[in-house]
Amino acid sequence: MNNNSREAGDYPSLSDINVIIPTLNEEQGIGRVLDELAEVGVPLRNVIVVDGNSVDRTREVAREKGAVVVIQEGRGKADAIKTGIRHADKDYVLVMDGDCTYPPGEIPRLLHACAEKSCDEVIGARINGKENMPALHRLGNKLLTMFFNALFGTGLRDVLSGMYLVKKDSLVGALFEFRGFSVESEIAAHIAGTGGRVCEVPITYRKRCGEAKLRALHGFNIALDMLRLSWRYNPASTIFIIGGVILIPGLILGAYAGYHYFFTGIKYYVKGLAAIIMTLTGLMSISLGILSLYLKRLELRLIALQRRIIEKKE
Repeated sequence: MNNNSREAGDYPSLSDINVIIPTLNEEQGIGRVLDELAEVGVPLRNVIVVDGNSVDRTREVAREKGAVVVIQEGRGKADAIKTGIRHADKDYVLVMDGDCTYPPGEIPRLLHACAEKSCDEVIGARINGKENMPALHRLGNKLLTMFFNALFGTGLRDVLSGMYLVKKDSLVGALFEFRGFSVESEIAAHIAGTGGRVCEVPITYRKRCGEAKLRALHGFNIALDMLRLSWRYNPASTIFIIGGVILIPGLILGAYAGYHYFFTGIKYYVKGLAAIIMTLTGLMSISLGILSLYLKRLELRLIALQRRIIEKKE
């Protein structure tokens, strides 16, 4: 048996979580979502609907169902989640959308995976029901997840899923700097970058109720935000990428100038000098990346030691 496994009685219960639902004009879906949460066994008094000043009856429907409704501070999904976390009083926080796309029936599986695998975050990976997602969004999600994995050394399949369970204490120190749909990658980057464990559970993605809010342009913004996150949490990967981008053209240019110098007698002094500068800069960047990698490992060891000390005191 895995040392990280727990007895069935040790699993966190549905009463141990706060469900945070960011909403903006979700009158068509929020009632159904809350009904399904109640059917699963989530106490609606633990559900926090964070509304971004909807102009429809989203807030009224949520209150009628028994959920806690708070007005979002700031703008964008990241500020909505940050507002919800400030109002949360349970050990676990589950974030999901209010547009019917994520089945509340998957929540117990996320809770069990969190305990079984000792995860700090469990993402509901949208493996089933992909036909309910526009083709362009499917492609963008796959590319962005691959990009995230390359930057942070993870093996995720759906980092941008809007349904995920997080241990609240693992969010200590998260800046929530980015607005909009980058918040999912920011949370995963914070946990992975501070020595936490991010896991996945395959879930079914359903057809949404109401109008979609995600646009193609958001994908470019998310990619840029991922680069910024890698510089904050895992700078070694960014430095390696920059070093490679400079080094490889420098080597190619150097080979070109060297070939003509030795075999044709043509002397490309400017190109040769540029090749030397690019090659040396690339090598220095990669050396800096290696140093950064060792410093990151040292940081993770210190974080792990700090956590063990805190656990012993508790």
